[in-house]
Amino acid sequence: MKQLVRLFAGVFAVALGLMYWTSQLNSSQGYSGGNTITIFNWGDYIDPDLIAEFEEETGIKVIYQTFDSNEAMMTKIEQGGTVFDIAIPSEYAISKMKEEKLLLPIDHSKLPNLVNIDERFLGLSFDPENEYSIPYFWGTVGIIYNPTLLREGQTFESWDDLWDEELRNQILLVDGAREVMGFGLNSLGYSLNDTNEEHLQEAKRKLSTLTPNIKAIVGDEIKMLLAGEEAAVGVVWSGDASEIMSENESLDYVVPEEGSNLWFDNMVIPNSARNLDGAHQFINFMLDPEVAARNTEYVGYSTPNAKALELLPEDIAQDERFYPSPELTDKLEVYENLGKKMLSHYNELFLEFKMHRK
Repeated sequence: MKQLVRLFAGVFAVALGLMYWTSQLNSSQGYSGGNTITIFNWGDYIDPDLIAEFEEETGIKVIYQTFDSNEAMMTKIEQGGTVFDIAIPSEYAISKMKEEKLLLPIDHSKLPNLVNIDERFLGLSFDPENEYSIPYFWGTVGIIYNPTLLREGQTFESWDDLWDEELRNQILLVDGAREVMGFGLNSLGYSLNDTNEEHLQEAKRKLSTLTPNIKAIVGDEIKMLLAGEEAAVGVVWSGDASEIMSENESLDYVVPEEGSNLWFDNMVIPNSARNLDGAHQFINFMLDPEVAARNTEYVGYSTPNAKALELLPEDIAQDERFYPSPELTDKLEVYENLGKKMLSHYNELFLEFKMHRK
């Protein structure tokens, strides 16, 4: 009998051990709940000190994971298996996630700091009532360039300036289908949301003629390469431009006159979330003016938080390259949700363009 009791005790101990390690593994993979939240965000897109402060202030542990494209983020959330309490997608992805019922509504009564957001960034077309999303950062897509590596007087007032023969092997592009196809379309006078097949093929053909000038199509390393003067010109998001320019003051940034993308990244709660209270606490924490100001200085993108903007140094808050006038922003376009089929077509055209370079 004693041997039987010992046997059961041993089995029970092993079972408890397995339960503990399963719990630890689930937490590390993003299975949150209880006193933990899992955040899914772009790389290098938050001041890590703020995560530590949130944990200390609330007692909630944060598991932080990153993605490198809206498409990769949506695919992982669609597949399930990994739970995320917070994600930070762009506007067209939010629209798509709403359609596919991948988001939970946000309780505004739990966000007293929402009053700090500039009204210009609320009620936008992709989420008119902000029922599912809360502004995080915004910005533009444009051209960053290093005058010291270019001929005297070289400017980039137009997207067509990228096709200058003197820029051979001098341009870096961000690895994004919407961004690259977008400036190709803009350079022809078309909308960056164009779905006309003739226009799309025309844009791809024109982009193909740019290949002699393209040094590489890259991800986050574009910042290091441009700051290190490995290339003279880059097509980048404005926040990346700001960060690059803080490392190398020789560079400048401009949005071409034909127009470009005006983008918004918002905080959302995926439908797999297990810690809704913790998710709301995190969103409200990030909306605090002091927190938002510190995050803005760290990340380099433009804040939609009006109270935070008042706390930023004048050289940041009044820099029209990153806080452009309404006259310019009115000319810019927000990416629309083109639908799964058309988005796949954009990706195919972009892949064909990249393969043409090889």
